[in-house]
Amino acid sequence: QVHVVESGGGLVQAGGSLRLSCAASGGRFAINSVAWYRQAPGKQRELVAAITSGGRWHLADAVKGRFDISRNNALNTAYLQMNSLRPEDTATYYCAADTAYTLDGPYEYWGQGTQVIVSS
Repeated sequence: QVHVVESGGGLVQAGGSLRLSCAASGGRFAINSVAWYRQAPGKQRELVAAITSGGRWHLADAVKGRFDISRNNALNTAYLQMNSLRPEDTATYYCAADTAYTLDGPYEYWGQGTQVIVSS
């Protein structure tokens, strides 16, 4: 069974930065794809960023130029660097992982989420 654990959320002022980390462990097969989703209160969950072990990546239009996704394959860890944060980035951020090579999912393994609050 694969366990996915996020960390790094918190409260930050608009214009500030946060870095989220996602660690995937367990399972028999390599994790080839990792993604970050977010869900704000009253809104649908949306894909923010994704990356494969082969280096393909995707960023949602809403975060291009502000967020960056990266991963350390040896550590099965992925990161979401969030800069120039805006109040509309406030949401619970979920890390998702899968053994398949995919950017837009579906993802089989999910973390519990970490909250990001951006104050104006």
